[in-house]
Amino acid sequence: MNDVVEINRRKVFLQHEVASLLPLIYRLTDEAQHEVKKIVNFIEAHSDKTSSAVHELEARLSDIVTRWQSKIEKLGAQPKGLWLADFDSGDGYFCWKFPETEICYWHGYQDGFTGRILIKEKSRAHSYENSNCSN
Repeated sequence: MNDVVEINRRKVFLQHEVASLLPLIYRLTDEAQHEVKKIVNFIEAHSDKTSSAVHELEARLSDIVTRWQSKIEKLGAQPKGLWLADFDSGDGYFCWKFPETEICYWHGYQDGFTGRILIKEKSRAHSYENSNCSN
């Protein structure tokens, strides 16, 4: 099996393709959110929220999130929020939010995060694979 990850691709994903990317996406997200948490803790501990040091830390936060979004896009997904990514399935999106460890959810193009449903509840007519996801 070839484990090469294509970058800068825009495609329709099958569930197993998203699942194969998930360990990388999880790792990238875990690293970015750890960086963000550390910086937020520094900012919260700083007494003068208007200081140049706090402004520099806020700029670093923005850079970390922008870098994460760029990496997610290069893998073919669409970042939709902080630590949230959608993968086009051809009739909607496989929807992933950190720290989920599996691709368990799907939503229609117009539905967004609040409209996501468990894949196993979605019609079998779409031939999505069974998953180990639970309610």
